[in-house]
Amino acid sequence: MNFVTEDLGLIEYEIAWRLQDQYAAEIARGQRPPTLLLLEHPHVYTFGRKGHAENLLWNAEQLQQKGIATHWVDRGGDVTYHGPGQLVGYPLFPLGKLNAEAKLPTADYVGYIRNLEKALIVMLAQFGLGAGQRTGKTGVWIQSDLASRCPHCKPEDRNKPAKIAAIGVKVDAQGVSRHGFALNLNPNMDYWEGIIACGLQGEPIISMADLLSPTPKMQAVKEAARAAFQEVFNP
Repeated sequence: MNFVTEDLGLIEYEIAWRLQDQYAAEIARGQRPPTLLLLEHPHVYTFGRKGHAENLLWNAEQLQQKGIATHWVDRGGDVTYHGPGQLVGYPLFPLGKLNAEAKLPTADYVGYIRNLEKALIVMLAQFGLGAGQRTGKTGVWIQSDLASRCPHCKPEDRNKPAKIAAIGVKVDAQGVSRHGFALNLNPNMDYWEGIIACGLQGEPIISMADLLSPTPKMQAVKEAARAAFQEVFNP
């Protein structure tokens, strides 16, 4: 699939959400090529279609003090965090025709998720980080032997895989994908204290900055992500 990449910089969540709607409609009409949006968001918690309010641990006063917005959105999955220092990617790709139930066939949908994970694994390898998938879980994980180098991680977490990228997507009625991935480059990790990320209790979260010194620049990671998506989605 031939696609173009747009770098939106730091952009409010709601603005990017509306832009996805606009672009996806244009892609479905053949007025715009498939597009990968790369960006960062100000501090925000978003809940997907399987979101549970009890997975938000901070109260309204704490959210206000810390400048965190919250949104319930139409992607898959539970609650996640976005913020500066995290690379967010929204691939707006036409994935094919929907079935009689107005859904993308399961094999195609799962295959798309696996390809998102694969692209991020390829990208992380460019920085010398070995990452992988976990059976029954969506996202990208650093294995425990590498994650144990994390200086801030809790001692009890050092023998566990750590999540470095979250994934949550939607496929609209025209078969175009929305939402996408969030890769932890160098965000403020304290913000994960306010949620049970993805509804997974006790699962460590890690960033590239925890494992690499010096920390790669955001622009370098964006370029690596673009190249990895070309490799996986346009071989």
